[in-house]
Amino acid sequence: MFDTVLGLPLHPLIVHAVVVLGPLAAVMLLAYAVVPRWRYGLRIPLLLMSAAAAGSAFVAQEAGEALEHLTAEPGFDHAEKGDRAFLALVLLFVVTVVVVLLAKPLPAPSRVALATVLAVLAAGAAVVAVVMAGHSGAQSVWEGRITSAAPVR
Repeated sequence: MFDTVLGLPLHPLIVHAVVVLGPLAAVMLLAYAVVPRWRYGLRIPLLLMSAAAAGSAFVAQEAGEALEHLTAEPGFDHAEKGDRAFLALVLLFVVTVVVVLLAKPLPAPSRVALATVLAVLAAGAAVVAVVMAGHSGAQSVWEGRITSAAPVR
């Protein structure tokens, strides 16, 4: 089910969604937590974006496992880093729900502070995990295939 789409492996196609939606959801969560006047307008898009990021990470993880069975071990600990990215994006979604509940209109300052700390930690973890997984995946595909090009004049 998660192996190919129109004859192409699904994994390298879906990871583009993870790489875009994950950091975008993280930035939106930070904006939601830090800028009170944006909360009303960001609430639903933020929840949808973080759910889509976690969902696309799940599909990428499943598609990566299917691709691994078709090819070979991806190397560079990419599978483990992909698992961490999936967990970080699930955590981002859970924290997003918590932050949205904590930062309701006219929240207590302590709730806003807690929401902000949770948002910063979850957003940072998500971005770092996605970047590390993406980098290791690119390394496993491209390392040794491209040589340094001559300088452009």
